[in-house]
Amino acid sequence: MIDLNLLDTEGVNENSRNIDNKSTLEVLETINNEDQKVAEVISEILPDIEKAIEAIYEKVRKGGRIIYVGAGTSGRLGVLDASECPPTYGVDPGLIQGIIAGGLKALHSAIEGAEDVKEQAVVDLKEIGLSEKDALVGLAASGRTPYVISALEYANTLGAVTASISCVKNAEVSEPAQYPIEAIVGPEVVTGSTRMKAGTAQKLILNMISTTVMIKLGKVYGNLMVDVKATNQKLKVRAKRIIEMTTDLRGEDAEALFEKSGLSVKTAIVMEKAGLTKEEAEILLDINEGRISRAIENAKKSEELIL
Repeated sequence: MIDLNLLDTEGVNENSRNIDNKSTLEVLETINNEDQKVAEVISEILPDIEKAIEAIYEKVRKGGRIIYVGAGTSGRLGVLDASECPPTYGVDPGLIQGIIAGGLKALHSAIEGAEDVKEQAVVDLKEIGLSEKDALVGLAASGRTPYVISALEYANTLGAVTASISCVKNAEVSEPAQYPIEAIVGPEVVTGSTRMKAGTAQKLILNMISTTVMIKLGKVYGNLMVDVKATNQKLKVRAKRIIEMTTDLRGEDAEALFEKSGLSVKTAIVMEKAGLTKEEAEILLDINEGRISRAIENAKKSEELIL
């Protein structure tokens, strides 16, 4: 039997005991006051998040993937974060994947009991070919989801990196996770409704994981998304704008460089800033793991040595 009294996410919030008798504005103020606590909690566990990201990045840098696994709200958040990375950073859809207990149908409809079927987690992970090259992040607000625990245990047997994100102290999912992250946000405004503060905490942490890994992979220059794929007119305009923001070129000149680069913003920037051909810029980017700043810096060092 599950003793809900032991879970931080199931506590009764004293600040919202009489919320059903409050005005609309008072309800909003209560929710907002509680939400503000989430960022403070996460600031206290940044070292734990850092350790997880460093390990995850090493797997991805060597060709591995990030796999999010969860049930209910936690699972949906994982799928959401994974699905937003390809259009944002131009990565392959398979690089970051979200798996939810109950399958795709569970994204919009509750699949009763799916989170309790431990064996299905292994089946789902075998289906995507999880291996020692990958990193698996288990998401469970309550910290006790059997499906997620099973996924973490299986990933460990393969030699994959494992991390967990939960919102309770000494979570069960923390035990099999090599890098456990526990964001103790406290009782929800509506008791047990972990789609609220717990969901917000998980979303923020997932943002940190994927964004930081993408930055370390060279998908960002300054704070610009330089791996944007110009698949429509709006994105072509954005690509040209990024070139204008990072070089001295404007208008038709920026557009011409973009065309000359093979429609690659990163290549265009390195070509212009380092005075290289398209082929030379591509080689330099490849040597420097796709990181523009490092590529330009090394190009300048090479030039100084020649001089």
